[in-house]
Amino acid sequence: MNSVNDIWASVVDILSTQLTSTSINTWFSDCTPLELADGRLVLHTQTKFKRDILVQRFGDQIRTVLSDLFSCNFDLLVLAGDEIEEYSEHKNDSEALPEMDGYTFDNFIVGNSNKYAHAAAIGVVRSPGSKNYNPLFIYGRSGLGKTHLLLAIGSAIHERDPAAKIAYIKGDEFTNQMIKSIKEGTAEEFRQKYRNVDLFLVDDIQFIAGKESTQEEFFHTFNNIYEAGHQIVITSDRPPIDMLTLDDRLRTRFEGGLMADVQPPDLETRTAIIRNKAGQLGMTLSDAVVQHIAENVTSNIRQIEGVVKRLTAYRDLEDDTISVESVKRAIKDVIRVGAYIPSPQVIIDETARYFSVSPDDIRGQKRTKIIAMARHISIYLVRTLTNLSLNDIGTHFEDRNHATVLASINKIEALMKVDNGVAATIRDITSNINSRQR
Repeated sequence: MNSVNDIWASVVDILSTQLTSTSINTWFSDCTPLELADGRLVLHTQTKFKRDILVQRFGDQIRTVLSDLFSCNFDLLVLAGDEIEEYSEHKNDSEALPEMDGYTFDNFIVGNSNKYAHAAAIGVVRSPGSKNYNPLFIYGRSGLGKTHLLLAIGSAIHERDPAAKIAYIKGDEFTNQMIKSIKEGTAEEFRQKYRNVDLFLVDDIQFIAGKESTQEEFFHTFNNIYEAGHQIVITSDRPPIDMLTLDDRLRTRFEGGLMADVQPPDLETRTAIIRNKAGQLGMTLSDAVVQHIAENVTSNIRQIEGVVKRLTAYRDLEDDTISVESVKRAIKDVIRVGAYIPSPQVIIDETARYFSVSPDDIRGQKRTKIIAMARHISIYLVRTLTNLSLNDIGTHFEDRNHATVLASINKIEALMKVDNGVAATIRDITSNINSRQR
């Protein structure tokens, strides 16, 4: 998914599984996506009445789908009629943090699994730039609250000092912006944009591992900010030592700060999270309902929140009483049963992101060295991470035949035996794929 139109089409497809066709046709048919940037989706519809319905009745569902697609929260702005002209005239071109409403320390549930990371984040707010907390490196599996802590730090420092220069970026977006700046001849503007900040928030740093040019640029950005005495906060799905293709200079700098891990929440913490989220959504859940969710959704805070949000939909759209049976339906919709098996599309997407190429290039016929290697690795990973046959794998790569698929697999297996870099790349991409599990 590259354009905002592609993304919006995917959102509507998912909503079509949750809403009636009448609702989709009535409220979404003339809804046009304008922009997805800076943590906000901007839509346009014809009338203010439709705008109000989209925001009030479907807004939360749209934001939830975006969160599920991108693993981070988005704001939603819906324009009506000629409001689009005023928006275009007054659009703010400055870089902005993602929407931080809701990502505060006040609504972050602290338990045994995250209390050290929480305390470290509070320490950063109290003394930004302190050698004791700089950089702060928070790591843990996807969906455990790392981004919440990252943005809570940004929110708290912004509230205390509105003039503070705060920059937020995801690891893969750092790469994309750097490449774009080189192509457009704006490399110096790109450097100044991030090197002259008071607080640098970097989410999912693991995506720069293995990218030599990106790591070089990030190294100098890191040094500029650190040597100026300003604060750096980084999140990752793994500790630096497990990022095998990470530049040693970056690894030592990450490890030279304060490292804090976030673990899956225990039963008591899950219970508190459920009650807190329900309260935010205006619901009071029975003890039996809370207990059933807490006992069955165990590894991921994002999944817990997804179940509670789904319950509000049942309540509002179907006038359903929230019961254990409602929870069973919500869990069935949200939780995958059994071991996580990624789709070929996920594998291709993550491999493309790792090598900074497009998924279409991997599936296609281009034979440049980098694309060919990305294609071989994608085929190898589809073979090892899914249950597909060689012929079935070929259908995902422009109908390559059995022999071609097998040749790619054999090539990667041979390289892994003699080249530690290839083996490390396979492990990094596999970890990125597994982090997509929610």
